[in-house]
Amino acid sequence: MSQPLEGLSAVVTGAGRGLGRAEALELARLGAAVVVNDYGQPGRDGSGEASAGPAEDVAAEIRAAGGRALAHTGDVGDLADAGALIALAVAEFGKLDILVNNAGILRDRMVFSMSEEEWDSVIRVHLKGHFNTTRFAAAHWRERSKAAGGPVYGRIVNTSSEAFVGGSAGQPNYAAAKGGIVGLTTSSALALAKYGVTVNAICPRARTRMTEDVFAGLDRPDTGLDPLAPEHVAPLVGYLAAPAAARVNGQLLVVHGGMVAVVERPRLAAKFDSKQDTFTYDELDALLTPHYAGRPAGETFAAVELLGLRRE
Repeated sequence: MSQPLEGLSAVVTGAGRGLGRAEALELARLGAAVVVNDYGQPGRDGSGEASAGPAEDVAAEIRAAGGRALAHTGDVGDLADAGALIALAVAEFGKLDILVNNAGILRDRMVFSMSEEEWDSVIRVHLKGHFNTTRFAAAHWRERSKAAGGPVYGRIVNTSSEAFVGGSAGQPNYAAAKGGIVGLTTSSALALAKYGVTVNAICPRARTRMTEDVFAGLDRPDTGLDPLAPEHVAPLVGYLAAPAAARVNGQLLVVHGGMVAVVERPRLAAKFDSKQDTFTYDELDALLTPHYAGRPAGETFAAVELLGLRRE
């Protein structure tokens, strides 16, 4: 019996550990040949010496299970390295079919204390890293589509976070980057649909190096799979990468612990019209102040209810 990703090739960034590792293993299990990308720095803040070890270990694990895989240790925040990553997949496997953008770092700080470097580094790896790989993968699919005279096969799965919509007080850089990734996803989905390419984003909850503080109070169960295990997220990535998901495009999905939620685009909560050519201050005061009266201080526009989910 053929596997859903048989004959397809994939790139997974940040795949040396955690979510990326689980996703690379799942794509390989479903039949894809995989380029495992990881810069290999030991610190979740991007600190420490880069190492080929994490990417090589995961690639070796895939090969030991009978799959096809090779490692790439470049920095996706660097445009040239990202181009070389996509080129490697095409050279090794003949084409690229699937791109999973997962690489990221954390530099947490309150907005009034954050340094320029802490802001820039997180935006660079998350948001620019997603753009860099997408830019070269998209060019590859566009060229193939022109040569074929019609659509080709292409899938991008991006990694956002509920932090972008629900807020995360100590992560202004991370929340902004993850919001930008959603914008990149929807724009790219519209631009690439005619070439046969779908672009979607996930908001995963998983226990990894990146989230060890967030879930520190939630103990792992004594038996069974941890509800926050990355293995709960990987099957959705495998599905979005597969032919079965051809009609899923420009979507945002929350996933964790055996649950998948499809997020709607923001909807109007209220609408006010001026009684003259344009609003005056007094008119806005009379309309908007009562609308917001009684709301808890500090409540964000989304307050996580947009997702129909509440953080415990």
